Amino acid sequence: MNGVSTLLIFVGLFLLGGAISFWKQKMPKGVITLLGIGAALALLAGILRLEVWA
Repeated sequence: MNGVSTLLIFVGLFLLGGAISFWKQKMPKGVITLLGIGAALALLAGILRLEVWA
């Protein structure tokens, strides 16, 4: 596991936590959706960059 994949996974988990927090605070759905999409993309990019696939 290299530094970039670790960073992307960390950012994805951070954004996911923010989306969950905003959902609990009844924030606007658009903000929660954008955070969720960003979290999913960051996590997916970090997982796909792991060296276990090749």
